Amino acid sequence: MHTDRERCVRAVQSKDARFDGVFFTAVLTTGIYCRPSCPVVPPKPENMVFHPSAASCQRAGFRACKRCRPDTSPGSPAWNARADTVARAMRLIQDGVVDREGVPGLAARLGYSTRQIERQLLAELGAGPLALARAQRAQTARLLVETTAMPMADIAFAAGFSSIRTFNDTVREVFALAPGELRARATRAPAGVPQTPGVLTLRLPYRAPLNPDNLFGHLAATAVPGVEEWRDGAYRRTLALPYGHGIVALTPTPDHIACRLSLTDPRDLPIAISRCRWLLDLDADPAAVDDQLQTDPLLAPLVAKAPGRRVPRTVDAAEFAVRAVLGQQVSTAAARTHAARLVTAHGTPVDDPEGGLTHLFPTPRALAALDPETLALPRSRRTTLVTLVQALADCTLALGVDSDWAEARARLAQLPGFGPWTIEVIAMRGLGDPDAFLPTDLGIRRAAKDLGLPSTPAALTARAAAWRPWRAYAVQYLWATDSHPINHLPA
Repeated sequence: MHTDRERCVRAVQSKDARFDGVFFTAVLTTGIYCRPSCPVVPPKPENMVFHPSAASCQRAGFRACKRCRPDTSPGSPAWNARADTVARAMRLIQDGVVDREGVPGLAARLGYSTRQIERQLLAELGAGPLALARAQRAQTARLLVETTAMPMADIAFAAGFSSIRTFNDTVREVFALAPGELRARATRAPAGVPQTPGVLTLRLPYRAPLNPDNLFGHLAATAVPGVEEWRDGAYRRTLALPYGHGIVALTPTPDHIACRLSLTDPRDLPIAISRCRWLLDLDADPAAVDDQLQTDPLLAPLVAKAPGRRVPRTVDAAEFAVRAVLGQQVSTAAARTHAARLVTAHGTPVDDPEGGLTHLFPTPRALAALDPETLALPRSRRTTLVTLVQALADCTLALGVDSDWAEARARLAQLPGFGPWTIEVIAMRGLGDPDAFLPTDLGIRRAAKDLGLPSTPAALTARAAAWRPWRAYAVQYLWATDSHPINHLPA
């Protein structure tokens, strides 16, 4: 996108918020960079240069605009719509891998040398993995400075900086303000509003429109007791994180998702935010998705009626794979019951003073010790679950944001009891493949028949070729024709 100069200029001059996070505008005369929708008077076209990432702008010597705050833009939708090396690297960087394991760790996960990874990222994003991770650290630092009363030294290490000096220098360079000046400029909470210690209140941006009905309805209707709940208009769940654990409450509002985070270790903040954005598919480009699906005259009325549907995902692909097996050929209520029993028996207990959450979902390693005879499942499904858990525990099967979608499908297909429905639902909700499709799903076949679409799997798959690469979103629109609770926000 950033190489199409004419299109970028038009987006800036029209202040088109759809392109926020897709590219960044650097202004040669002022030395600042902005999001396309910046409210200031657009600069002259000859003074604009365009970059694919905030890190690229910072690497070129530009500082962030204080008006539009480009560091708070939604993420680029490109990284969630692709499974190539660059996209997988970006998802890992957002998940904090460079901060925890360094560039060699990032390269090892992707199966390339550090030189190859750096070359590919530099070619497409204008910045290497260290610069991209540094930009994320700066954004996290600003968030902590402006929304908490934490001491600056604690913020520096929580954001991932190796020293207070590096923290101070980076904040000054990126934002043209010292950390103390950032805090002084931040909007304070109204007097008298109690602030809960250790709890962060954030705003998660997204590209409009966003239809919350099926997104939050699905998460609430399938919530595992003790791990997830719907309370006071918010979806709440526990999070297992690299340095500790957390509890998040996510509430839909007209222009953002309100996020309330409680963490045992503040170093987990950027990873927790990244996983919440992934869970709610907040970096999607609804305009691109809906424009494509509306080319089908039978889908067009569904899209026009409720545009902006997202794919409800998960914070942990391995967890979702286990839950997908438990949900094979049973009702939603039965799947929740089976999962709740596993959680009670093998999950890690947590405290939740503000609600009814009690456990983290058990890890594959914890589940590897379970006795299959204690499972109230058919024998064949016990075998499927035990085999899956063992493969996840010994790392012969790796599921995560860095998964190659085709390879993951192939490995899942080698396990007993994994048919097309289970594989595709894991690819869609666990791995985030926007083109995953479920032609054998009963709800999809029923919706297709009612709409006049082909209802047999082979014929429906052929018709759905025109919906690519957004078939997972078509699934959401088709599911939404049913009155099932997954399609409605809870009361």
